Amino acid sequence: MDHQGSGPPGPISVFLADDNLIVREGVRALINARKDLQVVGVAADFDELVSGAEATHPQVLVTDIRMPPSFQREGIDAAREVRKRHPGTGVVVLSQYEDPEYAVSLLSEGSAGYGYLLKDHVAEGSQLVDAIRTVATGGTALDPSIVEALVAPVVPGGGMAPAEEELLGMIAEGRTIKAIAAARQVPPEAISADVEAVFVKLAQGVSAGSDSALRRLRQLHQAIVDREEQGETLSRLLPSGLATKLKQERRAIGETERVVVTVLMSDIRSYSTIAEHADPSQLAGQLNTHRAAMNQAILGEAGTVMQFVGDAVMAVFGAPFPQPDHADRALAAALAMHALQQDINTRWRADGLPAFGLGLGLSTGEAAAALLGSAEHLEYTLVGDTVNLSQRLQQLADPGETVLSEPTFKALSTQVPAVALGAQQVKGRDTPVFAYKIHRVGEQ
Repeated sequence: MDHQGSGPPGPISVFLADDNLIVREGVRALINARKDLQVVGVAADFDELVSGAEATHPQVLVTDIRMPPSFQREGIDAAREVRKRHPGTGVVVLSQYEDPEYAVSLLSEGSAGYGYLLKDHVAEGSQLVDAIRTVATGGTALDPSIVEALVAPVVPGGGMAPAEEELLGMIAEGRTIKAIAAARQVPPEAISADVEAVFVKLAQGVSAGSDSALRRLRQLHQAIVDREEQGETLSRLLPSGLATKLKQERRAIGETERVVVTVLMSDIRSYSTIAEHADPSQLAGQLNTHRAAMNQAILGEAGTVMQFVGDAVMAVFGAPFPQPDHADRALAAALAMHALQQDINTRWRADGLPAFGLGLGLSTGEAAAALLGSAEHLEYTLVGDTVNLSQRLQQLADPGETVLSEPTFKALSTQVPAVALGAQQVKGRDTPVFAYKIHRVGEQ
């Protein structure tokens, strides 16, 4: 459960895992030396890490890559397991290996809330504590030497303009298209076009000996873009009781079924700007309070929270169990999310904290659903245009507003005051979509 509360946030809670006692205690001392950070538990292997994080619910997990039992990549695997059980948990991986492939592997499911640092550098300055603060608020932190290794091999000498080299560096650091656009104060569409142009240039000019490096950088870029676009797949580790019931009453593991659902996407407007000026521990506390409230609103309408990614929230209504009124439930949840955030904003303003303005998108239609994994650990996954469209629609919403697809609007049992937006051309679709906007709820 995310931490709640409207007062000043407490220290960022950190769970630490490393099989080397000396390293573990040294890192613990570095972290506890900061008043805004607190180690709440330690572990020496995969099982201790997963069970310890389950017991303490830390905001950030700091872990070595290789630990017992097999000394392969237990740290990365355990971090992913923790993130599945508790979406939004920040992760900092410590490694003695400068091979960028480990960083690419860590970020393969998206860069938000992940960090990768070299052990040799953690005692230098404030790199470790800065990384912890960054991932706690959904950011990405990569060791500068890893960024250099990702970029340098694929840049032909003198072949890139300074602005292009800077863009490559931002990509290698794990920044999303939206974050780069905010930093450069241009529309995301312009950054997306610039990124494509840079990679075309690299593909044309790269030498035969740099092919593998180019593929590596493209992998990292794709991981970032996948998360930026929210992808087609939204997954959530199901509680064991629900997983068992799903197995018994519905489809077999791996078998796909078509469902009709309403998907909800929420995003905090101007979050990059807020994050740029906020104290990291303060922002981590605000983000936890926000997530707890959004979770409350969604569960209150029997929705399924699919994922928390940085400042975004994704949920589905009508699955994994059918709900004939899924559109009504999704809209009720959206209105409750706005109302709860409005109350939280009032308390935050009184404390001198920045308010969060939410933009929400709702999309209704068919999706493909499946249970993936094993009997012990199942993921419920949705794929389809309905999922993608909800993310596109939320981009049309200003703070305090909700944008509904036409099928969502028509599926409501009781019509609500809304403004028809007319035909909207959205990225990823050849034909325009029709949408409706419910205007702002209170002051955001």
